[in-house]
Amino acid sequence: MVLARIDREEPYYADRAANELARYGFTVDIAPALQEKIDTEWTWADYPMPWCTPEEVRQVSADAQRIHDDIATGRLNIHMYADDGLNTIAVGTYASGVRRHVHLHGENHLRQVAMTYEDATEAVAEFQRLHTVAVRPGPAPLTDLEQSVRRALRGETAPPTRLQLTEAPSAPPTVAGPGEHEQFLNALFESRQQWAKHRTWSDETTIAVHECLTVRVEFDHEARHRTDVAWTIAEYDGPVGERLWRATITVGTPVPLVHAIIEHLDTPIPADASEPHTPLKEAGWAAASHPARTTWQAPDRSAAFEHLPHATDDRWTVFGGDDANRPAWAIRFSSGVPHDLLVQLTAAVAEAASPPPSLSRQSPPVPLLPAPPAQPRARHR
Repeated sequence: MVLARIDREEPYYADRAANELARYGFTVDIAPALQEKIDTEWTWADYPMPWCTPEEVRQVSADAQRIHDDIATGRLNIHMYADDGLNTIAVGTYASGVRRHVHLHGENHLRQVAMTYEDATEAVAEFQRLHTVAVRPGPAPLTDLEQSVRRALRGETAPPTRLQLTEAPSAPPTVAGPGEHEQFLNALFESRQQWAKHRTWSDETTIAVHECLTVRVEFDHEARHRTDVAWTIAEYDGPVGERLWRATITVGTPVPLVHAIIEHLDTPIPADASEPHTPLKEAGWAAASHPARTTWQAPDRSAAFEHLPHATDDRWTVFGGDDANRPAWAIRFSSGVPHDLLVQLTAAVAEAASPPPSLSRQSPPVPLLPAPPAQPRARHR
């Protein structure tokens, strides 16, 4: 028998099962490795409901597990689903029960019943009214976690995919080569458990959602020209809250700069510098001020950083190429972007635009992501 759960609480429920078996006279032998996991308490990193006690967190997960099992066994039939911008939502009908028709919100261990209805027509009509053109027929595609659970339950085991992870050398921010962004995206999912991959109704877009549920990344596989937007990043003030800021990254953007942004989203690092342009000033970039903007330019003119203090959508822009006067790539940030993120990015740009003389002007290899600490974070008794 195999125990596999979407809330990753297998050790806890294995312990409960062992205690119940022993209570009824069965002899139970627990492997040392499993016993160690049973004796270890852990919490979800950046859990979106921090006010919950550990017992309440476990109850939320248990409720989500029951919904998952009801869908998997056919007891709960999903009519349609939609993406509300951060979470998957759905409407479905239970095979039996008083309030059989439900709206669901969230995925995996956070899926909950948001609303209940006594009439199926009312439930479906309200779902379509709320989500209009985002509605898609049938159940949502399985998440990566749901797929792994179902493979385990079928007895399928796949060797873990691990990358040999190395840091890329500094090099000038010229232009990303074909396929480098795709390679970086694949490395992100293979090496970072805190990023979950979500599929859309088409194959044109991949959505990555951080485990904190407040950061979302969209990657457009169809972006071809080097000035087309390939990445769209947004952060929200809660799992279903208002958007705080937004960023776009074009196809030609050097991958090390995308790497710097993702690194900050994973592990925000407070910046020593008080202003985003400080690393540029220290690297000898020249500043030019105009009534509507301030622009810092690299000594070799390969990159520039621009601030439009009165703009909303494109308040901060990093751009460049072989000649920043004819930019081949751009990263744009809206108002509200954390200054620490800007400092980390400008530091990466400044370092890359001022390489040692021995480095060539070739596009740098795609940086592979360093493996993070094991998730979830453990806390021993």
